[in-house]
Amino acid sequence: MSGFIKQLRSDIFAQCCLFILTMIGLAGIFAPWICTFDPATIDMQAKLLPVSAQHWLGTDHLGRDIFSRLIGGVRSTVFYGLFAMLLTMILGILMGMTAAIGGKKTDEFIMRLCDVLLSFPGEIMILALVGMLGPGIEHILVAVILVKWAWYARMIRGTVMQYTHKNYVHYSQAIGVSPWRIIRRHLLPVATAELIILASADMGAVILLISGLSFLGLGVQPPTPEWGAMLSDAKNIMLLYPQQMLPAGLAITLTVTAFNGFGDFLRDVLDPDSPLKGTNNE
Repeated sequence: MSGFIKQLRSDIFAQCCLFILTMIGLAGIFAPWICTFDPATIDMQAKLLPVSAQHWLGTDHLGRDIFSRLIGGVRSTVFYGLFAMLLTMILGILMGMTAAIGGKKTDEFIMRLCDVLLSFPGEIMILALVGMLGPGIEHILVAVILVKWAWYARMIRGTVMQYTHKNYVHYSQAIGVSPWRIIRRHLLPVATAELIILASADMGAVILLISGLSFLGLGVQPPTPEWGAMLSDAKNIMLLYPQQMLPAGLAITLTVTAFNGFGDFLRDVLDPDSPLKGTNNE
């Protein structure tokens, strides 16, 4: 832990990324107290107001306070992304461990299923699934989980297979320790670094997916504030009021950059020889 903090102190860019992510997280947690107006309240008499002491970022074409919608959108954009990544990791870990210890037929079935999922561009598959399931953030989460778990399953399976023949694993088997307990106590911890690296790298992509699908009308539905939906609303008046595009656009850019930057730092610290280094996990 001391080594991690030491390297973090020497990396200014990683510090900036961590600071941005921390501020975004706190803004999402305390959104009801930070928002100066109800993000969903429409006031046509206050539409398209400029920046002022009352409306810190102005109002949109429906009179909704942009600052309040920006803060409220943290939960819809970032927190949903974190939730999707958590469930993806859980499913990937379970499927990877099952493939590793479930026998040859089980391993073949799960790995061939992973091959099928990984043979298509992830964004195209997610878009197709959301198109079939219909608009809604819950359908985006389902699509993300169904498509992305294969990366984690393959990684966990590879790690388990790599360490299966270690002496301490053979000793645990000799004294009658169950396979699941061996994986949980001895094999899963060695994959923690890869899990963290892959999840941190994936977060930026998931945020872009949620925002992109919401921009197309397939994600978060009105009046719930969401950054991609805010961009979609602003594009209709972009020629007359281009400044309407800036808050949500900058929020998405900063958040994705912060996740990618801090993910690179974690990769260098936790596993500098990771095969993910310099590659695109999509």
